[in-house]
Amino acid sequence: MNIFTQLESEVRSYSRSWPVVFDRAVGSLMYDEDGKEYLDFFTGAGALNYGHNNPELKRVLLDYLADDRIVHSLDMFTSARRDFLEALDEVILKPRDLDYKVVFPGPGGANAVEAALKLARKVTGRESVVNFTNAFHGMTLGALSVTGNSLKRGGAGVPLVHATPMPYDDYFDGDYPDFFYFERLLEDSGSGLNTPAAVIVETVQGEGGINAARAEWLRQLAALCKQHEILLIVDDIQMGCGRTGDFFSFEEAGIVPDIVCLSKSISGYGIPMALTLIRPDLDVWQPGEHNGTFRGISPAFATAAAALRRYWSNDELRDSTITKGARVEGWFNTFVARYPQHELIAKGRGLARGLQFPSGELADAVCQAAFERGLLMETSGPEGEVMKILPALTITDVELERGLRIIDESVRAVLGEPDPQAADHTIDHDADRAEGDVADHHNAQSKEHTPA
Repeated sequence: MNIFTQLESEVRSYSRSWPVVFDRAVGSLMYDEDGKEYLDFFTGAGALNYGHNNPELKRVLLDYLADDRIVHSLDMFTSARRDFLEALDEVILKPRDLDYKVVFPGPGGANAVEAALKLARKVTGRESVVNFTNAFHGMTLGALSVTGNSLKRGGAGVPLVHATPMPYDDYFDGDYPDFFYFERLLEDSGSGLNTPAAVIVETVQGEGGINAARAEWLRQLAALCKQHEILLIVDDIQMGCGRTGDFFSFEEAGIVPDIVCLSKSISGYGIPMALTLIRPDLDVWQPGEHNGTFRGISPAFATAAAALRRYWSNDELRDSTITKGARVEGWFNTFVARYPQHELIAKGRGLARGLQFPSGELADAVCQAAFERGLLMETSGPEGEVMKILPALTITDVELERGLRIIDESVRAVLGEPDPQAADHTIDHDADRAEGDVADHHNAQSKEHTPA
C-alpha cells in the first residue's frame, strides 16, 4: 500500500480505519485484494442504498454505455435526462402531491446545498441563514458556514459568515420549550438577528451523531418559518432516497419544504448526481446564473430512473426498511439494557441507526473490533462518540442478522461481558413490533401536509 501513503494527501480518512485494499463489491458485501469478505454497514456514507453493483441497475448502465449513449451533456436536453425527469415526476412527486422544479446543481451534495442557499438569498434579498447545532451540510464554504463541526469549519481558512446556529431538537435535554430561543430572537427587535432568508435542517443528523428530530418539532419549525416568511430547506442528502423509510425523510412529519437537497443515493448506483428541488415560484434564476460542468452525467440519469421505477412504484422497500430498522432498534436497546453503567443511547430512524457511547474512544474501539470481524461501520457525532450504521436498504435478513451479531460480539469485546444483574433482554425474533412500527408510520402519513 506504499503508493497510497507516498502520493495521496494526509487528508484521507476512511482508509485509516480500514487499512486494506478493496477490489470487488456485490450487494452488501465488499472484498479486498486477497478475497477476504466484509459486510458493508457503511454503503458509501449512504450513497449505495440499493447495494453495490445492484444487478438490475448494472444491466441498465451497461446497456446504456454499450449503445454509445450520451455520457456528458452539461444541461443540454438528452433522452436520458427526460426519462429521469418523467420517472421522478410520475413515481415520486405526483403520488405525494409535491410541486417542485428540478435544479441540477452539480455532481455532489455540497453543490445542492450551495444552490439552495444561493437561491434563498436571491429570492428573499436577505443574507442570514439559520442552521442547527451539530449540523453537517458539506465542505464547500457556503455549506461549511451552516455546518456545526468545529474541525471541518476550521479547515475553511476564512471567516464563515451570514449563518446563525440554533439549538436542534432536544439539544437542551427538554429543559426549554421547543424554539424558545429562536422565537425570542425573531420577535425581539433588539436581538440582533436579522430576519433570515432561510432555515436549513436535516430531519436526522447523520454526521452529527444520528440525532433524529421529532415529527412535532419539524412541524413547529415549518410553521415558524411560514409565520415569519422564512424559506425552509431540508437537506435530505443522506437521509433521503428511502433511508428513513419514506422516500423523503420529512414525509413522516407531514411537512412540505420550500427547497429540498438530494444527492448520494439519487443515482441509484453510486454515480455522482445531485438535485435541488424548489417551489416553482422560487425559480427566479437567469439562464446560466448557476451552472457547473458536471450537472448532466447521463448514465446517472439512466440508473436513477430505473431505481425509482424499480423500488418506489410501491411500498415494499419502504415497509421493509421500517421493519428492518425496528429490528436494529431492538438489538441496540438490548445493548443499552446490558450496560447501564455506560449509559449507552440507541438513536435513529429507519436504517439510519446509531449507538452512542460515553466517549469517541469506546465507539471507535467497537468499530475497529467489528472491522477485525469483517464488518464495516463508522463513527459520527462531535466527538466521534456514536457508532453509526447505514446498511443497504436491500440488505437481506440473513446479512442484517449477521451484522448485528458481529456488533454484539464487538460491543462485548470492548465493554466486557455484561453484569449478570444488569437487564439482558432476549432479542425478540418475531415481527410483531416491526409490523406495529409500519402501522404507526402509515398513521403518521395520514396527517395533513403543512407547507412551510
